[in-house]
Amino acid sequence: MKKTTFLLFVVIALIAGYLIGNRTTIFSNKSAPPYTYNFQIPKELSGESTAFSEVVKVVSPVVVNISTSKIVERDTNPFSDLFDDQFFDFMEPHHKPKKWKERSLGSGVIVSPDGYILTNTHVVEKADEIMVTLSDQQNFKGKIIGSDPKTDIAVIKISIQSLPTIKWGDSDKIQVGEFVLAFGNPYSLSNTVTMGIVSAVGRANVGIADYEDFIQTDAAINPGNSGGPLVNIKGELIGINTAIFSRTGGYQGIGFAVPSNMAQSVMSQLISKGKVTRGWLGITIQNFTPELAKEFGLSKSTGALVTEILKGSPAEKAGIKRGDIITEVDDKAVKNVETLRNIIAQSKVGSRIQLKVIRDGNPNLFTVTITELPQDITQNVPGEPDEKLPAEENALAGFSVMNLTQEIAKQLDISKDEKGVVIVRVEPYSAAEDAGLKKGDVIQEINKKSIKNIQDFNYIVSRVRKGDTLLLFINRGGNRFYITLKVYS
Repeated sequence: MKKTTFLLFVVIALIAGYLIGNRTTIFSNKSAPPYTYNFQIPKELSGESTAFSEVVKVVSPVVVNISTSKIVERDTNPFSDLFDDQFFDFMEPHHKPKKWKERSLGSGVIVSPDGYILTNTHVVEKADEIMVTLSDQQNFKGKIIGSDPKTDIAVIKISIQSLPTIKWGDSDKIQVGEFVLAFGNPYSLSNTVTMGIVSAVGRANVGIADYEDFIQTDAAINPGNSGGPLVNIKGELIGINTAIFSRTGGYQGIGFAVPSNMAQSVMSQLISKGKVTRGWLGITIQNFTPELAKEFGLSKSTGALVTEILKGSPAEKAGIKRGDIITEVDDKAVKNVETLRNIIAQSKVGSRIQLKVIRDGNPNLFTVTITELPQDITQNVPGEPDEKLPAEENALAGFSVMNLTQEIAKQLDISKDEKGVVIVRVEPYSAAEDAGLKKGDVIQEINKKSIKNIQDFNYIVSRVRKGDTLLLFINRGGNRFYITLKVYS
């Protein structure tokens, strides 16, 4: 009896223990979760990994601090433009302009064992003295080998051998979202590294340089980082930190770097020739808008639209015509004007390239021999006709025109031989203003039909119907481009 009671007690105790141990599962009113979270942190990013630390160890020795100084002069007499200087002779008999040293800081990256350093033009330009500090705190005087303001790239050199150098990466292969590290000396804080991702590639029209193809990153870049390297997680140089977008002067999550392929091309020419020679086609081009793409029969707003062919240029000799759409250069896709400009600029003078061109909806191939970009290529400044010029009573979608005469052409700073009609009035808030038309614009084509005078203009306009979209070819102070105009009335 006692033995039976004891066994019963043991069984009850075991059951009670099981219930207590599993009370959450048994008595819970909550259902089991619909999935199990099994995400595994990549080894490269795990807390145990030293991937980034290893990159820093390799790259840090090739990053340098660049300090520059220049002598600045300024007249300290604030009244010199108002009174005769002799009036102040009794106050300051030996009045002379005051001189002082203006100092600035930047960064650079060692690219050869014999002391060549890559940095930004704006870091070293106009400097009277350049001091380079290595990672081990050794100081050397730097000499400017060459600089290229059009890309903001400069090369300096120090007298030392057997330096560590960085490994070059292929900036054409980087992708948005890749991890990157930015090195430099922000706010004089030497040996600083920040991490981020590639936010965008191919950034242009930023207003920093003439030739722009920037890598955008959110890795913290601040004043003093200019000229420092931007590297990938392999420790390869993919860019030169150049500028930031900021409303405060400090980091706001948007930084720009010159891609390594562009920087390397510029550097090689600066070292070998002391200057940069750029390729030239001899055309003017513009980007597509969706409206323009539709008028030219394209499904996508990609490519570069040819708006002018310069006489005697490689493009003219090859047979390129106005209205052609360049979509590829040597099998490289041309996304926009900036892409084409950079590809041509970096093409070797004398080389032959193949252009894929869409003409009247059909693909064509042209072989062009690249020549050197002339030094005297400049942009004309658009002018405007005299306010007193009478306007014809021919209005279309909010603007009025008159015949282009030689006198008006002279005012507009265009050739006296140009033909067309000149816009003399654009109504505020009209479709013409919305399209971007301005007083002084010369209309030379409508829907690819030549406009030589007011009669041609009136003939075409008389056939325009409400809802039509017109393709206008405009000459604005010597700059030629296309505009689409929707007719609402």
